[in-house]
Amino acid sequence: MAESADRDANRALRARFDEVYGQYQRLRSGLDELQTKLAELRVTERSADGHVTAVVGARGELVSVEVSPAVFADRDARALSRKITETVARASAAAATATRELVSVYLPPGSPSVEFLHTNDFGALLGRADSVLARGE
Repeated sequence: MAESADRDANRALRARFDEVYGQYQRLRSGLDELQTKLAELRVTERSADGHVTAVVGARGELVSVEVSPAVFADRDARALSRKITETVARASAAAATATRELVSVYLPPGSPSVEFLHTNDFGALLGRADSVLARGE
């Protein structure tokens, strides 16, 4: 009877291993594609009046800013600075959302990595490791 229980336990462990290994293989095979998509990701935002256009990459890094010649008729440098800053900030926020959505396609649901991209909270990223280490104490 103990031998039968051992075989059942081994089967269950093997099934769980196969499931986890399958998830890992899917994740690993998609990483090259994900890396390419992230490198190519561009988000464009325009100011409300259309005079400023900002393009950012996946990490929110500024790729380009275009300023319409019409803004120079006003000659208000502070207003132009605010307009550029606000447009770039919106583009960066949109890029963070697009990056999180793209990455979540390649990671298992509830992945701490996706949560980290959302919150920038290292606790979310390290939470599972912390709980595993706490059990070992």
